[in-house]
Amino acid sequence: MEAQSLRTRLSSGDVVIGSFQSIDSPMVSEIMARAGMDFVLVDQEHGPLSARETMTCCMAAQQAGAASVVRVRENAESEIQRALDVGADAVEIPQVATLEDARAAVAAARFDPIGERGLNPYVRAGGYDGGPEYTNRQNEEVVVIVHIEGEKGVVNLDDILDTAGIDVLFLGPYDLSQSIGIPGQVRDPRVEELMEEVCERAAKAGKVVGTYADDPEMAYRWIDVGAQYVAISVDAPVLLGAYTELVDAFE
Repeated sequence: MEAQSLRTRLSSGDVVIGSFQSIDSPMVSEIMARAGMDFVLVDQEHGPLSARETMTCCMAAQQAGAASVVRVRENAESEIQRALDVGADAVEIPQVATLEDARAAVAAARFDPIGERGLNPYVRAGGYDGGPEYTNRQNEEVVVIVHIEGEKGVVNLDDILDTAGIDVLFLGPYDLSQSIGIPGQVRDPRVEELMEEVCERAAKAGKVVGTYADDPEMAYRWIDVGAQYVAISVDAPVLLGAYTELVDAFE
């Protein structure tokens, strides 16, 4: 899947499903894509992946038919630029809680006239030779996803929704639960009410919402509310669960 396909599907109202990758191997990216995931979410924030490993994971996911998404370590220009320069189809930016955060994310992820992303056309994203349409194509195709992960982000939601250049608001249920004093209780009504509020306000503003789900049941819970971009589980616990099930069969 190409970035334009991902962005077009989201714009047309389709639901896309992916998973977080924390294991630093392109084989994992390829396996996720071959399994039929719409996107592979390479996690630099909570995983050990370097820029080099991220690039090979993006290559593997794309070659096997999935969009490559990179969650960067922080809302920093150098982090966002590196993720996009190595060829990610989309970038996820954590801890966006204010208008200033949202503007900084867009500025780093978009080229002029939308943003101020550093320009080197001779990178993988530019096919190593750039071309006259490189910056326009990147502005049109790259999907920019910002994380709403705390009460402060919900309070400032209108400012974030009004920020041009953002494609998806991603709700982080675990960080949201921690921000209201109930860490890890992602199915608590207080967390769900916050998430429902964001989904409702985003829908009125015509914005796409994404979120994380531990399992398909939780995923359908948020798809029914309006989430279109859903990351289900993480590679490590999926692998652990599958092997545990195999071992348990011999006990």
